[in-house]
Amino acid sequence: MIELTGLHLLLTMRCLFSCDHCFVWGSPDQQDVFTLAQIKEIYKQARDLGTVDWIYLEGGEPFLYYPILLQAATEAAQLGFRVGIVTNGYWAVSKQDALDWLEPFAGIIQDLSVSTDLFHYGELISPQSRHALAAAHELDIPMGTIVCEHPDEGAARMNADAGEPVEGGAIMFRGRAAVKLASEYAESSWDGFDECPHERLDDPGRVHVDPTGEVHLCQGISMGNLFDQPLDELVKAYDPQMHPIVGPLLAAGPSGLVQTYRLQHEREYADACHLCYSARTQLRDQFPMVLCPDSMYGVGIS
Repeated sequence: MIELTGLHLLLTMRCLFSCDHCFVWGSPDQQDVFTLAQIKEIYKQARDLGTVDWIYLEGGEPFLYYPILLQAATEAAQLGFRVGIVTNGYWAVSKQDALDWLEPFAGIIQDLSVSTDLFHYGELISPQSRHALAAAHELDIPMGTIVCEHPDEGAARMNADAGEPVEGGAIMFRGRAAVKLASEYAESSWDGFDECPHERLDDPGRVHVDPTGEVHLCQGISMGNLFDQPLDELVKAYDPQMHPIVGPLLAAGPSGLVQTYRLQHEREYADACHLCYSARTQLRDQFPMVLCPDSMYGVGIS
């Protein structure tokens, strides 16, 4: 049985930006957001599971729903979870503003991650991230930045271990990135992508949960819906080899997914995520309960 130690709640799919590299198609067009009642139910399920240590609150942009974010972080901390937040820092327009927004989280969260890169603000290290860092330091809130390098910037400067919270590095061509950016960088033969380099799909360690309740092994690959079946039951029932998407990926990576289902494909792709995402878009009608929700595949989203 897998052991989940982290739940990353996509508090909302809505965002101020529609970044070309976004895994989850974050956009002002997105509407999904958790209610506090749903979050409390997930915390109960996490406690029942007994292995979850970290709760991350992210999006989209979670600060767009500040009262829910603050209450969710507070209750998670009261329940004994370590708490992290991932944000683009739009609210940190000055150090004083950043202090005002962050002060209620002091002593509650153990990690604040702020995205700053060319995709968000047109500069690698934004003024917002600098203001947030200064405020977090003053409030004794541990903070780091997430720098997603544009493909033209070369090799990743930071690398996260597979299954760990992303801290930055080279772009992965999932979600909107597979549609908007990947074709410019498709230079590697499809049959060379014979493993998943980023996720431990057989024992993920952490999963993402979207506002519809889908539990994502990787964005857009669900292991089930925790509003339909409790998390402890989903974990017990999870058989990676029998999962229609994970099984082929474990056996032979994205190229194995193509071969298993005899999918159409191009000769070259930008990376393994590009091939995997492209293959999954062809399989959604066949596996709608696994390759979901629609918003993870940009349906109706600009």
